[in-house]
Amino acid sequence: MLHYSAIFFVIALIAAFFGYSGIAAGAAEIAKILFFIFLVVTVISLIAGIWFVK
Repeated sequence: MLHYSAIFFVIALIAAFFGYSGIAAGAAEIAKILFFIFLVVTVISLIAGIWFVK
């Protein structure tokens, strides 16, 4: 998921460079959402891993 977030971030940078502001904003928003989902899943996995190890 972090990989897809990075891909959308690069798409947003390229689109912004060429002046496609709508596409850049959309890709940046998708990248941000995917990154936060990745963070939530990572924290849940860490908590579940610590809980089940004990």
